[in-house]
Amino acid sequence: MTCGACEIECQRFGKHRNDLRRFRCPRCHKTYTEAHARTLGSMYVPQAKAAFALQLLIEGNSIRSTMRLTGLDQNTIMKALVLAGEKCEKLMGRKLVNIPVKDVQVDEIWGYVGKKEAHKLPMESDDDSIGDAYCFVAIERGTKLVLNFALGRRSQATTDAFIEGLRAATSPQHFQLTADGFQPYVSAITTTLSDRCDFAQLIKVYAEAPKEDRRRYSPADVTHAEKVPVMGNPDPAKICTSHVERQNLTIRMSMRRLTRLTNAFSKKWENLWAAYCVHFAYYNFCRIHKTLRVTPAMEAKITDHVWELGELMA
Repeated sequence: MTCGACEIECQRFGKHRNDLRRFRCPRCHKTYTEAHARTLGSMYVPQAKAAFALQLLIEGNSIRSTMRLTGLDQNTIMKALVLAGEKCEKLMGRKLVNIPVKDVQVDEIWGYVGKKEAHKLPMESDDDSIGDAYCFVAIERGTKLVLNFALGRRSQATTDAFIEGLRAATSPQHFQLTADGFQPYVSAITTTLSDRCDFAQLIKVYAEAPKEDRRRYSPADVTHAEKVPVMGNPDPAKICTSHVERQNLTIRMSMRRLTRLTNAFSKKWENLWAAYCVHFAYYNFCRIHKTLRVTPAMEAKITDHVWELGELMA
């Protein structure tokens, strides 16, 4: 460090309160602090502390639990989550492009923002920023790579945007695609992916339980599943959605805001989107899959090493 007034070398003079080194000029006694390296581009919190907070959120901790473990303020943690989500969104937009795939499965996972759809007031019926929030997920069966996801209402518009993103993520090489019985998939996939995939639906048929046996949170029993070819010539043996449904369980186990019957649900749409971006980026690039023994991105030949959380934040 050189003094700006005297133009001589300064001497070490302790540390700043945020652990940065300080210097003092031996002639004029002016003090200087070394340059601040801002975490995530705009935060003064040390990167190691911000990374620890994000790691806790990724592993299923709530915001308040993370506050108690890190000593950070709630607003600081939320700001770190949103900034990290923006970086992860851009990262996946660069990396998940034109990927050769063979067997893709898509599904939706339910969540909500602010309140459940049935609890909305009459004046809130047209407000799409609160209520049901479905995340559409596409996963490659062999590599376990999450190719694309979209957050929105369970509608034709969200389905169309999701499938268009899936087209950008996959190469023109022919592959098989399996979805559940959600009807908007038919028009979206046959319109957008007709030149590169064989498409089939796995439609589950549920039994009607007697009224005295019904429970509020108990799902109905599945009597059987029908494999319905829709486009092309799909292989019946590969018409399956088990892998993407298992991914839905991973999401609920890893994101506290999607745990059922708690008060940890998202209060803002942008916070839920940021949490999804961080989760999927960490899942693809940082988390070693148990059956693959590498990350999904390594299995798909996108990267050659296991990423650290700091690389996602860089």
